[in-house]
Amino acid sequence: MIIGIVVGSVFSTRKSEKLVGNKFMIVRPLETMSAGTQQEFVAIDIIGAGVGEKVLVARGSAARIGCDCPDAPVDAAIVGIIDEGQEVR
Repeated sequence: MIIGIVVGSVFSTRKSEKLVGNKFMIVRPLETMSAGTQQEFVAIDIIGAGVGEKVLVARGSAARIGCDCPDAPVDAAIVGIIDEGQEVR
C-alpha cells in the first residue's frame, strides 16, 4: 500500500459494466512513497475521498479485493482516508 493525496477526479460516461456506479480519483503519491518514479494514477474510490485528502491506496490484486470487485479491471483502490500519521526516521 502507499500513501497519496487526491489531486482530482475522473468522469467517464462509458466504461466497463463492472465499473459502473464507482467514482474514480487522481492520486499523487507522497514523495517518500514514490521512489522517485511513480507518477499520478487513477484509483477507484469506494469510501468517498475528496480532493486534497491524504489517502491509503491498495495496488494490484489487493485493490480488487479491497474494493470488492474481484473481476473488475482495477489496479488501484482508495481504501482509507488518513486523519493523521507519524513518520519515524
